[in-house]
Amino acid sequence: MAVKSHQFEVDSNQNALQKHCAFFDRNKDGVVYPWETFQGFRAIGSGILLSSVAAIFINMGLSGKTRPGKKFPNLLFPIEIQNINMAKHGSDSGVYDTHGRFVASKFEEIFHKYARTNSDSLTSSELDQLIKGNREPKDYGGWIGGLTEWKILYYLGKDKNGLLSKETVRAVYDGSLFEKMAQDKLAKSTKKPISEK
Repeated sequence: MAVKSHQFEVDSNQNALQKHCAFFDRNKDGVVYPWETFQGFRAIGSGILLSSVAAIFINMGLSGKTRPGKKFPNLLFPIEIQNINMAKHGSDSGVYDTHGRFVASKFEEIFHKYARTNSDSLTSSELDQLIKGNREPKDYGGWIGGLTEWKILYYLGKDKNGLLSKETVRAVYDGSLFEKMAQDKLAKSTKKPISEK
């Protein structure tokens, strides 16, 4: 039975942060629900536990912030992609500006400041230094957000030597990494012998 690949469609008018989120909008209606976040994480190769926790954490944390002017919370915890810049947390790298646009100088700064072993990649300990270096005083929510995002990226994106490459980090900022990971997973699953499936 053929497995249909999720088509990655990005609106050219979207800013970088919206493009980052677009992969998880599985039905392309501009809204990401928890089950879509779960499906997106599964599509890139995450296990059921990580996908479930990510769906709960991400949607509960971001939904209300992306729905300005709505007095009552939506218990389906939708994330409105057009307003995703409103959910930007503190203690981050600053690679997305307040409008969700990509700031190249801030991206380069990550590797200039923290990539000591290799100029174009981060080790686990260098990533820890980056996370600590971005912390703003008493911004506990931002600390948790930053730690979670970077640790998940490292877990999913590191290479066999435990390095998180500059190319991988750049691709996560515009969302193209998610599509590549989904395609890689799909290709691997179709190559397995029937007995392994």
